[in-house]
Amino acid sequence: MTFNSERLLRRLDELETVENAPARYVIALSGGLDSTVLAHALAQTSDAHGKALLAVHVDHRLQQESETWSEHCRRLADSLGIEIAVETVDVDLTKGRGPEAAARDARYAALAKYIGPGDWLLSAHHLNDQAETLLLNLMRGSGPAGIAGIGVLNRFASGWLARPLIDVPREDLEAYAADTRLAWVNDPSNDDRRFDRNFLRHDVLPLLERRWEDVSKRLARSAGLSGEAASLLDDLAGLDLASIGDRHDRIDIKSLSALSMSRQRNVLRYAVRRAGLPVPGARLLAAILDQLVPAREDARPVVTWPGAELRRYRDKLYLLASDASGRPAAGAVLGRDPLHLGTGMGHLLLSPDAPLGLSQAIIDRGLTLQYRKGGEKIKVTGQSHTRKIKKLLQEEGVVPWMRDRLPLLYAGGDLVAVADLWIAAAAASEPGTAILWRDRPALH
Repeated sequence: MTFNSERLLRRLDELETVENAPARYVIALSGGLDSTVLAHALAQTSDAHGKALLAVHVDHRLQQESETWSEHCRRLADSLGIEIAVETVDVDLTKGRGPEAAARDARYAALAKYIGPGDWLLSAHHLNDQAETLLLNLMRGSGPAGIAGIGVLNRFASGWLARPLIDVPREDLEAYAADTRLAWVNDPSNDDRRFDRNFLRHDVLPLLERRWEDVSKRLARSAGLSGEAASLLDDLAGLDLASIGDRHDRIDIKSLSALSMSRQRNVLRYAVRRAGLPVPGARLLAAILDQLVPAREDARPVVTWPGAELRRYRDKLYLLASDASGRPAAGAVLGRDPLHLGTGMGHLLLSPDAPLGLSQAIIDRGLTLQYRKGGEKIKVTGQSHTRKIKKLLQEEGVVPWMRDRLPLLYAGGDLVAVADLWIAAAAASEPGTAILWRDRPALH
């Protein structure tokens, strides 16, 4: 079936439900063929789908031409009548994940900042990408979830990540681009066979296609069947997780230990995916079950892997992001739009007309984000004395590693709120504007 904008709209309609109805489409625009076709098709049918469009281009600064690509994306978006934002990121190549994975982490952290509640981030992965991913994961020894390849619709930040082109062959996108006379950029790193994906794309898949002409479709069918198996395992993990506390980021060790080893591994993989973190391999899962689960209750062991960590504290396992990927800098403003706090940290937003909250005078002064430096004090509503935040956090039982990650909100030079835990008495009113922390990581 030839690709056209009507086919794209049908696919988007198929993915949409009452639960996930998109408020806006945010296009991950690299400037390459695939995302250029996606942006063009969406712009041409804007009246039909009726969604606001935003293109976000991420400049990784890994190629000399990257600034030229950014300018190309600006011109493309302008020609299509699409609003665009360009994000420049620093790719951390020191964590041993390889340049592709490091660039992907930086890119998605940047994109997450633009995804508000209900937004869909649209990525232009296509059928050939799915085939490459399946082969790549097979070579890594992946299980059903990895062999299932690239998901079509997944939770992402405060919204969803959709890949409406995942069943479209690259040659159909090339034909669309030729018919509409589109221009796109070519990243020379895509031809570097030192990268496993490029080796599969340029050497392995063409060889397989000479034997099996429709190899990408065959692999996609296998990915779909593996996806069904992975979905069943997720259903089981969801039931197990509900039986042991129903929080993916805080798991009761005694209840987890009551499950069989295979179900323990299944629950942990599921919990990590729900947290939006990189899934550990089989060896790391074994280390978690060998080191953290049987550790003494007063011990505080930690198992880390790139992008994530799992800690034991008392009788619980705590899952969290291990770095500040996407974390806003001190001085960031909390206003009408939600403030994303970084990978696994959720987002802050203001909720007017709450029974108790910040006064309108404080809101009018503007709220800025800061982090603990030590020595901060606050007089909390309902208390008669000014207290050190350190003491309040200890009394509240906030886990140690979260105490320095808590967002502090200031109006001018005055501390007016500690996350969604406490409001300063001098800044409070009834009713007022509450601070809500959505998708908050486990604090206790």
